[in-house]
Amino acid sequence: NTSTRVPEGSRAYAGIGCHFMAQWMDRKTLGFTQMGGEGANWIGEAPFSKRDHVFQNLGDGTYNHSGYLAIRAAIAAGVTMTYKILYNDAVAMTGGQANEGGLNVPQIARQVAAEGASRVVVVTDEPWKYPKDTEWPRGLTVHHRDELDAIQRELATVPGVSVLIYDQTCAAEKRRRRKRGTFPDPDKRIVINDLVCEGCGDCGTKSNCVSVQPLETEWGRKRTIDQSSCNKDYSCVKGFCPSFVTVHGAKLKKAESITEPDNWPALPQPSLPLANHPYSIIVTGVGGTGTITAGAIVAMAAHIDGKAAAVIDMTGLAQKGGAVYSHIRIANTPDDIHAVRVPAAGADLVIGGDIVVTGNKKVLTAMKQGGTHVVVNTAEFLPGDFTRNADFSLPTQRLKRAINEAAGRERSHFVDAGRLATALLGQSIGANMFMLGYAYQLGALPVSAEAVERAIEMNGEAVPMNLAAFRYGRRAAVDPSALEQLIGPRPEEQNDSLKLSESFAEIVDRRAAYLAAYQSKRYARRYRNWVEKARNTETEKTPGERGFAEAVARYLFKLMAYKDEYEVARLYTDTGFIERVKSSFDGDLRFEFHLAPPLTARRDPLTGEPKKKSYGPGMLKLFKILAKLKFLRGTPFDIFGYSRDRRTERRLIVDYRALLTQIMAELTPANHQAAVALASLPEKIRGYGPVKQRHLAAAKVEEAALREQFRAAATPFLKAAE
Repeated sequence: NTSTRVPEGSRAYAGIGCHFMAQWMDRKTLGFTQMGGEGANWIGEAPFSKRDHVFQNLGDGTYNHSGYLAIRAAIAAGVTMTYKILYNDAVAMTGGQANEGGLNVPQIARQVAAEGASRVVVVTDEPWKYPKDTEWPRGLTVHHRDELDAIQRELATVPGVSVLIYDQTCAAEKRRRRKRGTFPDPDKRIVINDLVCEGCGDCGTKSNCVSVQPLETEWGRKRTIDQSSCNKDYSCVKGFCPSFVTVHGAKLKKAESITEPDNWPALPQPSLPLANHPYSIIVTGVGGTGTITAGAIVAMAAHIDGKAAAVIDMTGLAQKGGAVYSHIRIANTPDDIHAVRVPAAGADLVIGGDIVVTGNKKVLTAMKQGGTHVVVNTAEFLPGDFTRNADFSLPTQRLKRAINEAAGRERSHFVDAGRLATALLGQSIGANMFMLGYAYQLGALPVSAEAVERAIEMNGEAVPMNLAAFRYGRRAAVDPSALEQLIGPRPEEQNDSLKLSESFAEIVDRRAAYLAAYQSKRYARRYRNWVEKARNTETEKTPGERGFAEAVARYLFKLMAYKDEYEVARLYTDTGFIERVKSSFDGDLRFEFHLAPPLTARRDPLTGEPKKKSYGPGMLKLFKILAKLKFLRGTPFDIFGYSRDRRTERRLIVDYRALLTQIMAELTPANHQAAVALASLPEKIRGYGPVKQRHLAAAKVEEAALREQFRAAATPFLKAAE
């Protein structure tokens, strides 16, 4: 994630490898070459370019078999550039194989230095791992990856070909090796206090990690860490936000699977489809969720039933969470199968482990109206777009419509298999077997239940869990209410923040109660008075219209509940956050907080942002003291209130009330929509410190445009004849 970043104003070129994806990630990475030709394009461009220097990404696998020659060519040509050799300890693009010959970082360093590299630098997440007697070339320096930006700026001034070796094991390989017990798995987890989180997305921008997922709460969209996919890179804590907490000594609690009750009625046997023609199945999903395994189980079950089966898997960028497609053809004899890939309008069954992959054209064109059964997992896992766009949402409803149109509404089945599998089995990885059971019970799988269960046993991986998942999936197709009763209350029933208000009155009541705890009952009454005024004005001036009063209720609250030092402290000590974390992990937990105290934090000379520091569990005692001092807020004794951030936040409340006064004075049915948009602008002002300032600047530009729309709509247009 970090390795492909370049300093502001610089440019980089991609090669062939997983780092090719940097072209999609707003990393100022342009173009690519054939494998082994990395840098050749700059050799041709350099004499005609005003740019003095570029970076060229080069994977360690490519370096080993052909990229080394490209570096020799660049040195011979005398161009100025920096090769960033991304040493990720595996040929990650094609399955995580080891580099042929056991190539290591010191060897690469000695090779490029011997060829005449003007400077060689190693950047790594673990600079202490190299022994003191490591044989480095003369002049080489080793740096922590936190210094990457400064090192790159320095190399950009070095004439000739310099080489930066970025040493960090591939995240996908880390997870895979940890499962096998061949890679260290630190008892260290990152969690987010969603009440402190502002939903600004700076953590996603800094880490580019898809394990940072959205969390929809009563107080807006926040962030949460998907612990099952977290690669323990920990770079998300660099987001300028005090909501991140490192929990040392933490091991995820293994949720116990729920045993199927003895008094449940026996499941009816469905009528299975015939395999007189090659019965065609597509299983879709994303890498690492068991899609390929599900396809293999179906194929083996067909063999156990005495049928013929053929499978082809298309994984693409699946190693990085990309799309996976497994095409399966089942027939009575091998001679009946002439091709494995399912053609257009040729699918009899689609099992969709991911709704985005299932709803793309490749899969939709394989469906036939009224002839394809579709079972789709509606659990949402946002892709990498979310790291760059804090407001990104999956077009779930549009995808459902597309699937319904392609296969027919009566044959399309949408089930939240991720949530059900997690609640019933203790882990979401069982979702694909759950859907397999669902498809079987619909009569859409041309193999017997006995054969599927035997194939699961033969696979030998998590057999009890997978058998239970298959059986629960069958039950879900027959009696979904029985499963809901079995799993008990939903998360939103256990965490008040996740329970969304269902009426305007509830929205106001919950926020008034929050503000009373935030400051005082008097403060809460002030809020209620403004909301009531907005509601009365909307009812009187725009009868039948809705939205303005609710926008005021939500966003006046957001501004009034600004998160200063007292409030952050309260949200850590008075809301049960520590207890919720302890309920999720086993072990002797020690908490570490990542903060940039306004009175003591130093500024980063490169970014200008205050630098965060880590503080131990003793910070909780300070939080308790700070929380009790909230009565100082807004008084001359509030030492934090004199900072630029706090002055800005208080001014925003005053400005917003002035804006509301103007809107309510000029509100008409014609400008009601613009009024709602204006009243909702505080939603765009998120984050802390410099992040909030950037969002505020953008919001002010939008506010100016909306004010023009509001005034224009309030002024009747004269007829052309007049």
